Amino acid sequence: MRITSFNINGIRARLPRLLDYLAREAPDVASLQELKCADDALPIGEIEEAGYHAVWHGQKGFNGVAILARAGQPELRQVGLPGDPDDTHSRYIEAAVDGVVVASLYLPNGNPVGTDKFAYKLAWMERLRGRAAALLKEEKPVVLAGDWNVIPEDRDTFSRRAMANDALFQPESQAAFRAILGQGWTDALRTVHPDEDKLYTFWDYQAGAWPRDAGFRIDHFLLSPQAADRLVGADVHKWARAEEKASDHAPVMIELRPRD
Repeated sequence: MRITSFNINGIRARLPRLLDYLAREAPDVASLQELKCADDALPIGEIEEAGYHAVWHGQKGFNGVAILARAGQPELRQVGLPGDPDDTHSRYIEAAVDGVVVASLYLPNGNPVGTDKFAYKLAWMERLRGRAAALLKEEKPVVLAGDWNVIPEDRDTFSRRAMANDALFQPESQAAFRAILGQGWTDALRTVHPDEDKLYTFWDYQAGAWPRDAGFRIDHFLLSPQAADRLVGADVHKWARAEEKASDHAPVMIELRPRD
């Protein structure tokens, strides 16, 4: 099973890029983030013409997550994170596809540090930790895929100095990520590429970041033990970031061997 995570940065604006990607790489499952469209504005017709079924959780102009599957309709399990009934952000969706539970998540950015936005980021991550613990108890193959907006280590950024005051690189953000990872999850991309320094998934549109390869790693796959046992590959599809009118994120793909 090939599973992609792709922050599309506006699905309507970048629909040609998404359709090109689906045609070229043919993932079995695609976890999308930052749709930036309301539920009724998702281009479901074009997605279905490309051979995919979908569940989604949209929001006009902001956020938005989806799960696409080729084999059939994803079985929707969860929309939004429990724990805050006043949270109106569309940042989490969870579905079962061919025996694997896949979550598409888009963590809050959290900038500027020291504001309510940063507090919301940390609170959201604490709620995610609770959901992640519940998922582990199910003892199923689970994949937490998405834009985590966390740079886990120094080597995951082109410049520690440039990111020193950014919410993505704060000790609190990194500690919250490690707290989830420490429950028993596997960081798929880092596990497959343990020694690669420039394992970036995001390059800003500004300051020539892409041609300078001034990126950082914020798109992650966390796998439950039952999914990690089936992990056979993980890669960043940098070619997609080089396309015309591309997202500022490159898709990340993992491959799981078939069930025994």
